[in-house]
Parts: sequence; C-alpha cells; structure tokens
Amino acid sequence: MKSKKGFWLVLLLIIAAVFTLSACNSEKADSSKDDKEGASDVNKTGMPIVEESLDLNFFANKPAQNEDNDWNDILVWNHYRDMTNVNVKWDLISPDALEEKRNLALGGGDLPDAFFLSQIPNTDLLRYGQQEVFVPLNDLIADYAPNLSKLMEENPSIKKAITFPDGNIYSMPALIEEDFLSLRLSARPWVNEAWLKELNMDIPETTGEFYEYLKAVKELDPAGNGKTIPYGGTAIQELIQWLSGSFGVMNRGPSNSANIDVDPNDESKVRFYATSDEYKQMLEYIHKLYDEKLIDQSIFSIEWGQFLANASDNLYGSMIFYDPIELFGEDIGGQYNSMAALEGPNGQQSYNKISSPVWETANLVLTKENPNPEATVRWMDHFYSDEGAKLYYMGVEGETFEETDGEIKYMDHILNPEGDMTFEQSLAKQLTWLGSINGIIKADYFQGGESAPQSMAAAEKIEPYATKEIWPRFTFTEEENKVLQAAGQDIAKYAEEMRDKFITGDEDLSQWDEYVKTIESMNFDEVMKVYQQAYDRYRE
Repeated sequence: MKSKKGFWLVLLLIIAAVFTLSACNSEKADSSKDDKEGASDVNKTGMPIVEESLDLNFFANKPAQNEDNDWNDILVWNHYRDMTNVNVKWDLISPDALEEKRNLALGGGDLPDAFFLSQIPNTDLLRYGQQEVFVPLNDLIADYAPNLSKLMEENPSIKKAITFPDGNIYSMPALIEEDFLSLRLSARPWVNEAWLKELNMDIPETTGEFYEYLKAVKELDPAGNGKTIPYGGTAIQELIQWLSGSFGVMNRGPSNSANIDVDPNDESKVRFYATSDEYKQMLEYIHKLYDEKLIDQSIFSIEWGQFLANASDNLYGSMIFYDPIELFGEDIGGQYNSMAALEGPNGQQSYNKISSPVWETANLVLTKENPNPEATVRWMDHFYSDEGAKLYYMGVEGETFEETDGEIKYMDHILNPEGDMTFEQSLAKQLTWLGSINGIIKADYFQGGESAPQSMAAAEKIEPYATKEIWPRFTFTEEENKVLQAAGQDIAKYAEEMRDKFITGDEDLSQWDEYVKTIESMNFDEVMKVYQQAYDRYRE
C-alpha cells in the first residue's frame, strides 16, 4: 500500500507540475501575443504611427521660458498629435520641483508612461533600468528608430554615451548636430575691438598678447574713474576652460567634469590633469591676471544681472559670453570681435571648450507602465530627422514659419509681436523649445543667439583649433558609482576649492606639492581605476 500511495503522490505532483508549466507557458504565449499585437498596430514608416488613437502620459520638465503655456493645448504638440495619432497627456513640472517630483514618481510607483526632458542622471538610469522600472531600448531602437540608428552609425560616440556597462540602453538622447559648432561652443571669448583700435593693438593670438592687452586696457581706463574691467565673465570656470587648450589640459572637452582627460604620453590612459604641471602653469597665469586686477574681482560671486548691467555700461575689455549684439544691442555689442584659441607659452593652441554632440542622455525614458513602447520610440525618433527638427524648432509652415527660396524664417507675428510682447513670449505660445533641446538641434532650424551672424563668424574662426575628439559623459557600473559618489566627489570638491584659492592668492602656489599629496591620499588610485575602466569600455 505504501508503494501504491507513493506512486499516486508522485503522479499527482507530476500532473500538478505539468498544469502549472502549461499555465505559465499559456501566460507567456498570451503575453507574447499581446506584445506582437501591440507591435503590429505600429506603422514602421510614414504617418500616422498608429491607426487607432493612442494615449500616453508623459512626465515632463517645463523650463521657465515655457511658464505661461500649456503643452496639452499648443500648436506644436497638437499638430504632432494629428500627424501621429499619439495623444500625449503632459504632466508638466517646474524646474525647481523637478528632482523632488521625479524621485516621488520613481520611489512611489506612480509611474508615467515616459519621462521627457526630465534630467534623469545616469546613476538613476542604471539603477531603475536594472530594477526593470525603465524599459531597455536596444531592440526597440534597432527596429523602430531608424533616424537615431543612422546618427549612431555615423557618430559611434552617441551610442557609447547612452550604452551602460550592462550593455543596455535605457534612454533616447538629446543631440546637437555635430557640425553645429557655434552651439557646442556655448559662451565664447570676445574682445572689445574699439578699445583695441584705440590702443593700436591687434586681436590677441597668444596668452602673452592677451595679458598685454588686458594690462593696456587697465592703464587706458576707457570707461573712466577706474570702472574699466579688462576681463569679465559670469564664472571663472569659463576662462579656465577657454585657456585649457593653451596649456594642454582638458584635451577631450569638458563633459567629464572631474578633471579627467587623456594622458598625452599614452592615449590608452586617462589622466587627472588637475595635478599636472601644465595645470599648475595655467593657474599661475590666471593668478597673475587676477592679482593685477585684470580680471573682475567679483567674478567668483557676480550675478548674471550685474554682469549684463556692466556690459550695457560698456565696462568690459574682454569677456566669455554669448552673442554680444543679440544681448547688448548694436551700439555696445557691435564693438566686440571674437577670439579663437590662444597660443600658450609652450606652443600649445587648441580650443577644448566644446560640448559633446550628446547634450543630454535622458531625453526620453520609457517605464514599465508604457502600453506601447514601439509607438513611443517611433514618436521620439521623428525628432532626430530633418522634418522632426524643423517641426520642433520652427513649428508649422504657414502658422509659425515660411520658406522662401530655400530660406526658412519665423513669420512676422512671431518676430515682431504686437504690444509689449517679446519674441520669446510670442514663440512660447506656439512652440516649446525655449530652455530645452529635444531630439537633434540643427543650425538650419535654430533661431537662438548661437545662430546669429556674429556667433557663427566666431565659430568659423575657432573651428581650425577645435579639438577633434570630444568625450561624452562616461557611464559607470553601480559599484563604480559608489566610488565616484564618495571619494570622487570629495576629490572634485577639494580640487575646485583649491583652484579658486590658488587663483585669488588665498592659497600660495608654493603649497602645490601639499595639494597634490592631499589628493593622492583621498582614495585617488581607486577613483582613477574607475575612470580607466570606463574609458577602456568607451574605447572598445
């Protein structure tokens, strides 16, 4: 009997297991069927994206420049809804509440279908990607994003920037057209050419000539009563980054902002350049400018409003800023001419202050709640095309722009609005690009100051000196992030504090060796190991 009971018990267990496995396979089959049905609803090419209207809920950062408009009823998104049959319902978050609301959504489980322009850091992309809160996009991009795929093929650094060490892509990026150098330069150097002529001097081409010009401006004091400021800016960082190419540091651009570049003696190795002899020499030069009051003494604390007021009063002999005519008007701004890269004391002359074409990693991030990832990826991919860029940055032909003889421009009611309304205010009533980059931004369709004639001419002058290889931000594993969030942040903070003290003279450069020793004692080797591993993956 015991033997027979054992037989039936085993048989029942086998039958139960078979039914359980069958049920699981049935569920998987149903799930697979649902997935295929969802994908079959999506047109891989052309418009609309889906035949039946699809509602999606997007969590989105709403820049301050868009404060007075509602994306749920605005020309650009209404037009795109009608084109695609995808109806995005926008949950718009102000920038000052963005991080808090984003973290609440992620932590509380009340997820949108996607996050749009929400500034999700790489650490969170990896964390929530590995927790399967965010949808891996590798296959979806390959199948439903031909425009982004083409851009990644043409510029492999784009794919490297959005691929994490686990091999997954968790977001679709915001990009700058690689040839749109003027935008990638951001603020750039300008010199007061009217004062140069008064001094009978040429535009400086070396660090020595720049020093002599600043010194001559101080002595001339064209603003009168000692108000003249030979060099001014909104942050000392701008001057440091501009001069980096004159001293051979930051040779792969500023995107990895932890003082990391490539070792000039071995390009397979990373270097922490903030302890290099070249960096010290640059700080000695900048300290000399500051000590002789050739740099605005308030540059470490100046507000934008005060800087603009000083510029409007014509107090600056040189600056690093955006287009002077666009910002200060023709009378003041027209006095300025652009500078390129200065040749340094050791003959180095490159322009390294250039952003990566990957402006932002997390333009669009899909969550596990998304009912149709295929359609959502297609929705985003349109903005990497020429037509999509035109739509986002120029709007709708006949409504916001007109094209004549190949020249595209905003219509008069936007360029010259009635009453007290500004250009930006009239634009924001119909478009949403102010304060944000979506998809790919192209020079042909961008009407900001970086496309103004003065800025484009400046970029053309700089182009021969532009560093050819610019790194995007590296991606890191969870363990590597722990090292960087601890010792890495401590080192970066200390290096920045000491940099400023060396420049102002609050710390004498005779203490340089002590500064280097202190950094090397701060788990420095472990931090450098992390960056080397990230760089090795990037090179692969």
